[in-house]
Amino acid sequence: MLRFVIISMLALPLLAQDRTGTIQIRVSTDHADWRYEPGQQVRFRIQAVQDGQPLSGVQVTYRIGPEMLAPVIDRTVPLPAEGLVVDGGMLEAPGFLRCIATIQRNGRTYRGLSTAAFRPEAIQPTQQDPEDFDQFWAAGKAALAKLPMDAKVTPLADYGNAGAACSHVNLQNVGMGAAPSRFYGILCEPRAPGKYPALLSVPGAGVRPYRGMAEIAAKGIITLQVGIHGIPVNLEQSLYDSLGAGALAAYNTFGLDSRDRYYYRRVYLGCVRANDFLTSLPNWDGVNLAVTGGSQGGALSIVTAGLDPRVKGLAALYPALSDVTGYLHNRAGGWPHMFRASEGPLAHRTADKIATTRYYDVVNFARRVKVPGLYTWGFNDETCPPTSMYSAFNVIPGEKKLLLALETGHNTVPEQVAEVEAWVVAFLKGAGR
Repeated sequence: MLRFVIISMLALPLLAQDRTGTIQIRVSTDHADWRYEPGQQVRFRIQAVQDGQPLSGVQVTYRIGPEMLAPVIDRTVPLPAEGLVVDGGMLEAPGFLRCIATIQRNGRTYRGLSTAAFRPEAIQPTQQDPEDFDQFWAAGKAALAKLPMDAKVTPLADYGNAGAACSHVNLQNVGMGAAPSRFYGILCEPRAPGKYPALLSVPGAGVRPYRGMAEIAAKGIITLQVGIHGIPVNLEQSLYDSLGAGALAAYNTFGLDSRDRYYYRRVYLGCVRANDFLTSLPNWDGVNLAVTGGSQGGALSIVTAGLDPRVKGLAALYPALSDVTGYLHNRAGGWPHMFRASEGPLAHRTADKIATTRYYDVVNFARRVKVPGLYTWGFNDETCPPTSMYSAFNVIPGEKKLLLALETGHNTVPEQVAEVEAWVVAFLKGAGR
């Protein structure tokens, strides 16, 4: 016989239920395209949600002002469940106005932001274009050309795939002084015999190893993914971590007081040397060469296209090193923000350092880019401020397409990455044919 025991739910003890979850601060503009005309008022809407539901009973601090500069508005007020709409003011000239909202809860700070654009296509750079810019870099390329490439290529059996074989590449490059240095990367080549276009992939900031771009190589494109620090790119991660925290910390300002000793001289010419190698390969198609990268790599993409006439196209994601002198004119400047501080140990505002940047600022290479390019970024980038990126983009004379992922900061979304890759592959397989 089956016996059923019915227990009243009222008899069960209530269990304590704690909740946790990420709080999201959502800040938006009152224009769907985030765009305004100079002199037009902006209104920002601020909301907080947890588990998809409005959060109330908290204080929100919002700060509004030109991006990367001290806020003009700084207030702390109660945040109602339905959100808060605040008057953000305006800009009288082309640029970007940013609202950053924060709340404190359970010992943590939660943050959101939105950035309104004021006619960004009219932003012009603050950086000066030296009269001897072209002569300086012509001399650098001539010095590089005198150095034998001395390529050392070591197969990497476990880096490839069914369609691509990979190797570690070691090239001779100009050095910081009289002695040469080396330039390293991962080469991936289609396994099938034939002639192929080539793609140089240049790196974002930092110190790290690389695995190459075997998936793109398998699509019929020779790829070379390079590092910039003159060390092999296939070593243990711990080595790069140690260098990044030690000997190579703040490398982006090494030698900034001299245009001949600045760290990026060897880097920029190393990218040309990488192209020397790619165009020497017997399976290169002899015509099609492109360059791509993000952040520092976005900068290097524009620099390489401006320096090397063999480059037929580029895809640059949120380029750094653009209009770094913006801070000297009371507006945002590009990464690495060497002129943001006016005093103290991080200050670099000396005449010789400012003069050096004229020969390395992406703006001045952008003025010389005549080949087609795809450029992409978002308005909320706090590492490479959009003012700095538009400063470079707006002076490019070549064919250019801008792909905006408005809400992104210093990052990409999958749709953006897919579109960039599709553009690069289609360009290389169709350009010059």
